[in-house]
Amino acid sequence: MGKIARYLNQLITGDVFDAPEVLEAYSTDRSVLKIRPKLVALPESTDDIRKLMRFSSQLATKGIKLPVTVRGSGLDQMGADLGNGLILSTEKINKLLESDKRERLVRVQSGITLKELNTALSVNGLRIPIEGHENETIGGLISNCPADDWAGKYGGIYNFVERIEVVLPNGDILQTRQISKHTAMRKAREKTDEGRLYGKLLQLLKKNEDLIKALRNNERDLAGYQNIIRIVNKSSIDLLPLFFGAEGTLGVITEVILRAVPVQKEIRRVAATFDDYGLAGKFLEVVKPLRPLELDLYDLRAVKAVEENGKKPNTITKKMDGGFVVFAKFEGKCGAKIRKIDNFNNKVLKSSQIFIENNKTAGALNELESNLASFVNRIRVSDTAPLMIGFSLPEGRVLNFLSDLKFLETSLKMKLILYGSYSANNYNLSPKIDINSSDASKIAVNFLKTSAYVVQRQGGVITGGIPEGRVKALVTENSMTEAEKVLYSSIKNAFDRQGILNPGVKVDTDSRFTIRHFRSL
Repeated sequence: MGKIARYLNQLITGDVFDAPEVLEAYSTDRSVLKIRPKLVALPESTDDIRKLMRFSSQLATKGIKLPVTVRGSGLDQMGADLGNGLILSTEKINKLLESDKRERLVRVQSGITLKELNTALSVNGLRIPIEGHENETIGGLISNCPADDWAGKYGGIYNFVERIEVVLPNGDILQTRQISKHTAMRKAREKTDEGRLYGKLLQLLKKNEDLIKALRNNERDLAGYQNIIRIVNKSSIDLLPLFFGAEGTLGVITEVILRAVPVQKEIRRVAATFDDYGLAGKFLEVVKPLRPLELDLYDLRAVKAVEENGKKPNTITKKMDGGFVVFAKFEGKCGAKIRKIDNFNNKVLKSSQIFIENNKTAGALNELESNLASFVNRIRVSDTAPLMIGFSLPEGRVLNFLSDLKFLETSLKMKLILYGSYSANNYNLSPKIDINSSDASKIAVNFLKTSAYVVQRQGGVITGGIPEGRVKALVTENSMTEAEKVLYSSIKNAFDRQGILNPGVKVDTDSRFTIRHFRSL
């Protein structure tokens, strides 16, 4: 064990590792990158995290950089969980601290997983309604702020967080809360780090008033620190929104207060198949206003892909050669909504089919749901590289995008399957790239640039569903104006003067570094 790891083990209650096998285990996430850290820390308390951040900050003042990357469950698909310095894992900061059934509030440590939290809340008939990976941590959900499949109805993690506690890069603690502008201005005059932070942010808000107003035209964009548009509300200010989608670059989230909702036990599913997007689009327009729990759109080739890998042909889609599958879920009492869908069913062409869940169709719907889940899971572990995922499209432009996509497939000689949530406006493409090939990184970057152009051409946002991380930053950096880059760098500097938290993510990205770390899948 090296000197630094030995010293830090004496400093904190948790553990710090520099053994090669541990570093290897934390050198990958769900992205196409592999970056080997120097150290891995598993703190067991907020105090541990404060000591680790102070250590890194003090090194930086002496000209020695030990960058810190915060990691939850290592599920990020854009490489934001990876760094070449110290990986700070929150996996042992995972306790449920308090629960108030009457107010439906719960206070947790940031490393608790979605499954652990919802299992505990279910005792009181409550849940946090996020359709994410069950091992995703609450801190990770805030840092990535993904548009999950239930976000069309519930709005995503952003709508359920009341407050957070954050360890800043210098080891100080910040507890976010809504305060008046007058209080914020008074704090800014205080000779404390929190006062300095408020002072800088108030200056940035005033100096960039016109730019921030312009940024409001695209509230879906998670690139940079777009949520600067949300920290001021009439006469109050709250720093909490800045941490959504910040990917661990502003501070280490340690505690979270969330507001839960009652569990809806009754779930009813609907599936529909269409030969082309024309009628599928009309069906989606009918269903979305009914506020389904899920409303997902799949290119039929997604189903065929898992069948090619051994899954049984599905009863619902086995006679189809091409087209689209729509899969929806409703919760609670939904009889009137189902009747509206049934009325639409009576008007559709014979080439289309709508399956509403009942005793006869339940088995076929189970098969279809299993196949669709297999396709999505396959993306995470196969040679279908997660590159252009989590982008948004205007509702009326999906058909135009599909037309452009056909041209893109031909020009790139690559099968591109579109799938995602119509209700949450969150889509993905699944290019099959042999990452083992000598020119894999060149192919991947070319795909990123051309597909990003197609998304933007149709008025979409490539970071509308998940932020850029290291991978999509290969194209988002060039799409920002100089004024935006300066604003985002200033926000980063206000929180992290030494630049030690996840450098190369959000601002000052290094495309050569990223491309150099493409890995074999």
